[in-house]
Amino acid sequence: MAVNPEQPQPILDKGPTNAWQGQPCWRMLDTDFDTGERFFSTWNSWRLDSKRPRLLHFVAFSQSPISQQDVLNGVGQNPALVPLAQELGSQWFGLLPGFHRFLLDQGHVVLTLCVGETLSLLRQQQFEADAVALSVPVEGSDALWIVKALVRCCRRGTRLTAKAANQLALSNLASHLVQCGFETDTRPAQSPGTSPTPIEGCFNPRWELKKSRLNAIASAMPVGTCAVIGAGLAGASVAAALARRGWQVTVLDQAEAPAAGASGLPVGLVVPHVSVDDCALSRLSRSGVRLMLQQARDLLVAGQDWAPSGVLERHIDDNPTLPTHWRDAGQEWSSLAPAALHEAAWAQGVDTTQDVWHPHGAWLKPAQLVRAWLSQPGIRFMGNATVARLHQSDGEWDLLDAQGQVLCSAERVVLANACGAAALIDRLLQDEPERAASLTRVPAMQGLRGLLSWATHDAADQRAFPPHPVNGSGAVVPHVPVDGGSAWFMGSTYQSALAAERSDLDNHLGNLSHLQALLPELASQLQTTFESGKLNGWKNMRCATADRLPAAGPLETGEQPGLWLCAGMGSRGLSFSVLCAELLAARWCAEPWPLEASLARSLDALRG
Repeated sequence: MAVNPEQPQPILDKGPTNAWQGQPCWRMLDTDFDTGERFFSTWNSWRLDSKRPRLLHFVAFSQSPISQQDVLNGVGQNPALVPLAQELGSQWFGLLPGFHRFLLDQGHVVLTLCVGETLSLLRQQQFEADAVALSVPVEGSDALWIVKALVRCCRRGTRLTAKAANQLALSNLASHLVQCGFETDTRPAQSPGTSPTPIEGCFNPRWELKKSRLNAIASAMPVGTCAVIGAGLAGASVAAALARRGWQVTVLDQAEAPAAGASGLPVGLVVPHVSVDDCALSRLSRSGVRLMLQQARDLLVAGQDWAPSGVLERHIDDNPTLPTHWRDAGQEWSSLAPAALHEAAWAQGVDTTQDVWHPHGAWLKPAQLVRAWLSQPGIRFMGNATVARLHQSDGEWDLLDAQGQVLCSAERVVLANACGAAALIDRLLQDEPERAASLTRVPAMQGLRGLLSWATHDAADQRAFPPHPVNGSGAVVPHVPVDGGSAWFMGSTYQSALAAERSDLDNHLGNLSHLQALLPELASQLQTTFESGKLNGWKNMRCATADRLPAAGPLETGEQPGLWLCAGMGSRGLSFSVLCAELLAARWCAEPWPLEASLARSLDALRG
C-alpha cells in the first residue's frame, strides 16, 4: 500500500510533530512495521520540520519483513518519499530474527527493525518511547502480556495509538491499557462491518511508579564534554557517534596522527563470522558489518577507500560451516559458493564446493575511515598526548601525562586505547583501591602481534589472483589501489605479545604457508617473492579478549557512570567498532539499543 501524504497517521497527527520540537532525540515504537508507511511518513515529517530533534529513533517490529522491492513499491510515486525508500532499500537484506539497525539521513534518522514475536521483542528493549503505535492483530491471551511488556517501554506522558483486528479485540485491548496505566479517549461504538477506530491515549498511571521500575532503564546523561583516549577505529567511531548527538569530544592519542596503531592496517576485511550454531560472535558480527557498510557508503570513496567486492571464505579444517537450519535471509549474508566460482581460472586445483560466499563482504582502508570520523563537527584531536593517569574531582575527570600535567578535562571518559586501557585501569586501581569491586571484573586483554605481507602488481601481472578477497587461513586481498598503482596483501600472522618476536622473514613465510592453504596455485607463483625477503611488510599489535568479543560499557556502577571502556576488538575492529559505538551512545543518551539486551550483555565491560 502506497503512503498517502494527505492522510497522516494518527500518531503523527496528534503526536510528535509538535511534541518533538526542540528535543535532542525523539523515540518512537511501532509494533507493526508492515509496509513501512508510518516510518516513511514520520521520517518525511522530521525532514520538513525546522525545529526537529537532532535524532529521530524509530523502533519497528515485524514477524515477517517485507521484500526489498516492497520497500520501494510501498511509497508509490510520492516524490518526497521515493528517495527515502531507496536509501533504506539499498540496505534491506539479511533480516534474520533479531535486531537490525539502519543509520539513515547521515545517521540522524535511526531505524531499528526487530524481527520476531511482539512479546519477546518488547522484553528485549532497553528504552522508554516518546510515542507508541501498538497493533494487536488477533484477540488472545497474549494481549494483556503485550501491554504489560509495553509499559516497561513507556515513560509518564508517552503518547499512544492502538489498533486491533476487530471491535471485540479493540475493546479488550482498551481495558488492558487502562488496567496498566494508560489514559485513553472514549470511542463511539462502530457500525457492523466497519474497521474499528484506533485508540488514542497516553501513559499516565494514577499510581506512583515504583522506584525499582524507574531504575530499570537508565536516564539520559546531560550532553556535555567527553574525552576519548585512543584514535583508532574504536575511539574514532565512539567520538563520531557522540558528536552526532551533540557531545563535545576530545580524542587523545600518544601518536602524532590518528590510526597509528592496529587501525593503521593498510587494508582489512568487513565480513561476517559464520558458525554452525550461529553463536553470539556470528550474530554480533552481522550487526556490526551492517553498520560498518553503512558508514563506508556515507563517508568513503568506493573503489579507492573501500569496495563491496564480496569475500570468499575457504572451507579449511571443517570451518566455516553454515548453520544447520539457515533461513533464506541468512543466505543473503552467507551461502555456499556459487558454481561460477568453481570454474574460475584462479580456482584451478581448489575445491570450492564447501566454501562460503559472503556477497556483502568488503575490503576497506581503516585509516581513511578513522580520519573521516574525526573530521566530524564537535570533535577535536590531540596528538602526542600520552595519558598516564586519570583523576576525578568535582564531577570532572582530569587526564594527566607522566609528569602530572593535565592534558584535558571532561565530564565523561572513554578508554579506547586497546591494551593501553589495562595500564590506565591498573593505575586507577593503585590510586583508588575502592574501585576494585568493579574494575577487577574487566575481562583480561592480551596483545597479538601481526605482520601483513604486500607488494604492488606488475603492469602485465598474469598470476592467478582472484577478483575478490579470499579468507579462511589468513586473507588475501588481491587488488587495492595504492600510490603508484595497485597492490596485493596477504596476512596477517598471529603471535602473542608475551612471546619473543619472530623476524619479519619468518612472518612473511608464515603468510606464505597460509596462502598455500587458501590458494595453492597463487602461492606457488608467489613463493619466490615471499622467500626473497624483499616483500613489503606492515606490522602492529592487536588487542583481544579471551572470548574474542569486545568490551564496551561502563567501568563504574551507578545510574550515570563517567568512566567507560571500548576495546578488545582483536582482528574484527572493522566488524565491531561502529556497533560498540552505537551501543555506548545509546546507553549514554537513553536511546534504543542496536542489539537485543540479552546479546548486548555479552559485550559488557564488567563481564569478567
